[in-house]
Amino acid sequence: MYSHVTAGTNDLDRARIFYDAVLGAIGLKRHWNYPQSSGYAPASEQRPQFWIMRPFDESPARAGNGIMPGFLAPDRGAVDRFFQEALRHGGRDEGPPGLRPHYHPHYYGAYVRDPDGNKLCACCHTPYPGDL
Repeated sequence: MYSHVTAGTNDLDRARIFYDAVLGAIGLKRHWNYPQSSGYAPASEQRPQFWIMRPFDESPARAGNGIMPGFLAPDRGAVDRFFQEALRHGGRDEGPPGLRPHYHPHYYGAYVRDPDGNKLCACCHTPYPGDL
């Protein structure tokens, strides 16, 4: 398990609005706020953490090719809400919610880009009751 993951942003206020909605849809909340960053974690936990921040070197934030945090959603409905909130708050579609059986038979995921271009995934690994 990881301690934390960070994603760069060029507009922290916009990123906070985006991530409050998108990560809130899968049960994460913003716990920490600083002038240059904000941190999210499960509602009742301190870790693992996801941080949005202005880069320390003060250069513009750029999305990394091949970097993608995958957030574990509690169920398929949360994956759907994550995707809908992302699009509603300025994110871009990188793969709508659905089964991805090439990963495993019950992998249900959605892929988006945040307003800064960072790629994100929300997924659920739990079989749907109708699949059993």
